[in-house]
Amino acid sequence: MNATLTFATAGRVLRQLSHDPRSIVLMLVAPGLLVGLFAWLFSEQEGVFNIYGGPILGLFPFIVMFLITSITTLRERRSGTLERLMTTPIGKADFIVGYGLAFGLMATLQATITVTFAVWICGLEVEGDVWQLGLVAVIDAILGTALGLLASAFARTEFQAVQFMPLIVFPQILLGGLFMPRDQMPEALYVISNFLPLSYAIDAINAVTAGDDEWEVYGPILVVVGFAVGSLILASLTLRRRTP
Repeated sequence: MNATLTFATAGRVLRQLSHDPRSIVLMLVAPGLLVGLFAWLFSEQEGVFNIYGGPILGLFPFIVMFLITSITTLRERRSGTLERLMTTPIGKADFIVGYGLAFGLMATLQATITVTFAVWICGLEVEGDVWQLGLVAVIDAILGTALGLLASAFARTEFQAVQFMPLIVFPQILLGGLFMPRDQMPEALYVISNFLPLSYAIDAINAVTAGDDEWEVYGPILVVVGFAVGSLILASLTLRRRTP
């Protein structure tokens, strides 16, 4: 892995994104608008937004970054850009980590905007530190990026990448603890939820909003980081040099 090539890849991705205003709006603005819509929907029901608003903060960035990353990578492959890059000294790890850095920067901006909007505009009450809520949102978005890169390795078209959502994203939403506390689920579903990274992201967000600290917050965060790093490594190992 070459640091110069990695940062060059990240810079190229950011320059491409700068020419795609629709993707920028989708990444930076859409999650905040969805959180605002959710807050507005339950504005007449006191306490609902404070219960579900935190987990929702982790949900939307995860989904948006998964979609953007998987589709953007597929475009690179179908346009032949990836094959041309693979004929240069750039390695698979340089490509994947460069993508991770570029979308990680976008994820940081996205999380900053979304958390700021949720707390100071929508009135989400947070007992813990707000920056910890932002940290979890950033890591959750990076997790979506890593899983999007991994999914793109197994898809041949943008449509196939979207088809991975019912397999990779939806089970995590249902079993992550958003609709029911995980410890109240049937035993088999609780065990399955322990292997889904979004479960730990929602645990961390709930810990921050409840005012917990130390291992209650950082333990789940470390698990999510582990899943994200593992997904990036697996994505670099499964990245094909030639388009089938």
